[in-house]
Amino acid sequence: MGHHGGLAQRARVRSEWLNRIPGNLTTRDAMAIGTAGYTAMLCVLALEDAGVAPEKGDVLVTGANGGVGSIAVAILSRLGYRVVAATGRPEHAEYLHSLGAAAIIDRAQLSDPRDRPISAERWAGVVDVAGGPTLVNAIAETKYRGAVAACGLAQSDELHGSVLPFILRNVTLAGGVSGNAPQDVRQRAWDRLATDLDPQKLESTVQQIGLAEVLEVYEKIIPGKVRGRIVVDVNA
Repeated sequence: MGHHGGLAQRARVRSEWLNRIPGNLTTRDAMAIGTAGYTAMLCVLALEDAGVAPEKGDVLVTGANGGVGSIAVAILSRLGYRVVAATGRPEHAEYLHSLGAAAIIDRAQLSDPRDRPISAERWAGVVDVAGGPTLVNAIAETKYRGAVAACGLAQSDELHGSVLPFILRNVTLAGGVSGNAPQDVRQRAWDRLATDLDPQKLESTVQQIGLAEVLEVYEKIIPGKVRGRIVVDVNA
């Protein structure tokens, strides 16, 4: 985020910034996973650490077509969770089902502000990339002793909600920050990615492009027109 060299063939960085790639992952795999997939794994770990187990109920993933969302769906389904994917692109339902989503809902069900500070219990856990009203509504629908891992602000960086879900239902709100995670947490996430992410599902999310195509694809990322992961071959 704060250092030059992201699309270079080589970069000079501090050794403490680096992590060992697990033996069964290639460098291409690592780039396909990328920051988004690594963040998705941090969110899954946050849910696990908060006690969210598959038998507790459905887990909601917002922005499910994106980088974080698609990898989160794939990981959670492999771990035995029943995943509900929220998306604004219903035409990609088959893709989300192929990643392991058990059900698809329209993101509009969550994206509008509501008057009620707490709603009927629906989710044992949530991985949210949207923030704003979507996050507020997801928290309001989280079950007793459930957990929400928030890692994005695609809708908004504001959070105009109520403390009632935290007081009445003991809901946990965990941050999914990736850039400043301690080394042991980073390595734990990468080691788990090597075992808990189906390689075939990962590959199904990947589109590989050459360096000359980056600006064109970038223009599609901001309005949400890109699905899954983009791997850049810096030698092409």
